[in-house]
Amino acid sequence: MRGPEERLPTAVYSASQIRELERLAPERDGFPSYELMTRAGAAALEVLRRHWPGARRVLVYCGPGNNGGDGYALARDARAAGLDAAVVALVPTERLKGDAARAARDCRAAGVPIEAHDARSDAIARHDPDVLVDGLLGIGADRELGGDLAAAVAALNGARKPVLALDIPSGLHADTGLVLGAAVSAAVTITFLGLKPGLFLGSGCDLTGTLEVADLGAATEPGSSPVLARLTGDDLDRALPRRRRSAHKGTSGRLLLVGGGPGMPGAIRLAAEAALRSGAGLVEVATHCDSAPAVLAGRAEVICRPVEGAAELDALLELADGVVVGPGLGMSEWGRAMWRRVAGSTLPLVVDADALNLLAESPAARGRWILTPHPAEAARLLHGTTSDVQRDRLGVARELARRYDAVAVLKGACSLVAVHRPEASVAVCDRGNPGMATAGMGDVLAGVLGALLVQTRDLEASARAGVLLHALAGDDAAREGERGTIASDLLPHLRRWANRT
Repeated sequence: MRGPEERLPTAVYSASQIRELERLAPERDGFPSYELMTRAGAAALEVLRRHWPGARRVLVYCGPGNNGGDGYALARDARAAGLDAAVVALVPTERLKGDAARAARDCRAAGVPIEAHDARSDAIARHDPDVLVDGLLGIGADRELGGDLAAAVAALNGARKPVLALDIPSGLHADTGLVLGAAVSAAVTITFLGLKPGLFLGSGCDLTGTLEVADLGAATEPGSSPVLARLTGDDLDRALPRRRRSAHKGTSGRLLLVGGGPGMPGAIRLAAEAALRSGAGLVEVATHCDSAPAVLAGRAEVICRPVEGAAELDALLELADGVVVGPGLGMSEWGRAMWRRVAGSTLPLVVDADALNLLAESPAARGRWILTPHPAEAARLLHGTTSDVQRDRLGVARELARRYDAVAVLKGACSLVAVHRPEASVAVCDRGNPGMATAGMGDVLAGVLGALLVQTRDLEASARAGVLLHALAGDDAAREGERGTIASDLLPHLRRWANRT
């Protein structure tokens, strides 16, 4: 089965790394810096015409720096292509410097009307553009927007017209994805030279829209490791190669799932079937006696073991290749006893839900485990707040991996996978959709991760491939509509994506 088309590069670089690329490109790649700006304008126009082929009127908002220069270059090319292009300038063109000043002169010489920004005059209403272009700030934004910049962002967002953002939506921090007071909400973003973390972190996933990238013909290797690496189909292929004809359930891994406290059978039931659909050879569930009938009734292929006391886990742990612990576990004495027994084993673990809350009560750097917190659980593990986590998702993922000697999966929009290895890039998953924000999705992910763990015996590979597998299945499940998608809708799609090869 073929995977998704990979339009974007894998590596994601910091703003400082991209600025260094931009500085070195003229010398290293043999063309003047102004050529880089004109290439950016041409690439942006190509994206604009591809996404809005019927557009005839384009209004470009240009700021004081090189991002504004890219906007002037686009407006000039749009005029040459027969479009009705105009520019709203945030600063007088005579105050521009370097390549941006040259781009503005060439734009005016091409006959493009350039008018000064005036918050009291509604330029958008007067021009009635089909598409607006955000060339205000790009990756240069590092402080809260105010004055004319904030007013221009408000005008772009309030116009009810599609917006093409150049490089990154203005007002979005290029490294963190935090909104600097106000930020443009783009329908499409074309980013130049390379991907930036802010497109995937914080509010980036909400404000970027459809993401395009143009390398502008420059070498995109800054000489240092990327800060993020997008998960791709290669991660799935490495973790889930085609099976040998001689494979049997023993070679496909034996997974034990521990959870389902009194009155909570649903979570462990979902996790167990997700593990089966993701290829685990044999799936056993150790659950509370009260939950066993519901687990047994749901899926005959799941081996259900009613467990009253933790000592009964020993025989099951001895036979297992890996354990998922936490779905529906609860915080009762039964759940606590199960957690202590599992955590005390030497088996590789996937730790989810209430097991994470119990770990937060008594932190330990056990190693050989995958932790799967959502932001509130991550906050408890690090003794912070959910807002702390969301302000610095990249830093939090790294700290979870370091503090707990773990592979950390920080769930949410654009989930992150971090490992306790300083030189390693954090992986980011840009698949998935808002329809997955519903009960049980985390339980399905836990089962997927457990299945891959017992098949690969590799914590990092399992986490990377499992997060992507879960997200791709979620996208397929939501094709008929995101709202109303439920966790069990993913199960048939898991099977398809687990068989790419």
